[in-house]
Amino acid sequence: MATVQLDKVHSAVYFTVKHMMVSKAKGEFQNVDIEFNGDVDNLENASVKAIVDASSIETNNEDRNGHLKSGDFFDVENHPNIVFESKSVKKVSDSVYEVTGDLTIRGTTNEETFTVVHNGVAKDPMGGNMVAGFDVEGKINREDYGLTWNAALETGGVLIGKEVNLTAAFEFVIEE
Repeated sequence: MATVQLDKVHSAVYFTVKHMMVSKAKGEFQNVDIEFNGDVDNLENASVKAIVDASSIETNNEDRNGHLKSGDFFDVENHPNIVFESKSVKKVSDSVYEVTGDLTIRGTTNEETFTVVHNGVAKDPMGGNMVAGFDVEGKINREDYGLTWNAALETGGVLIGKEVNLTAAFEFVIEE
């Protein structure tokens, strides 16, 4: 059976959240590990465990990064990782799947479903290995995970929206 390893150089997890009711703040987690078990061409029988280093958050603003790492948000000192463990994979179409599993953020676990698109398999001209690519999309309510800090705006509304849009791109190296 082939070994499937995440290629961290060609993988990323991004997020956006409403900011001041009029725009979006964006960022990414720069350190992610994924344990993949199964066949990349038969995802319905595969399982994944994604481990995100919460302290690797990057928003291009050091003050915001620090605040997100603090007890007001991710509390990385006490909860260093965000973890997703799949429980089921359902094929929706030729290349689209729904992956349902337990997402744990800040010690709180909820079941979430993410859409995964299998972008195919290709041979890496540099290393000769086969690689598989996947795109992931989903939405979560940050308050479901205890990320409730907010501030009221003078003009009405709040500083940060509840809904967080998640997108990810993962590339895996398949070694026979």
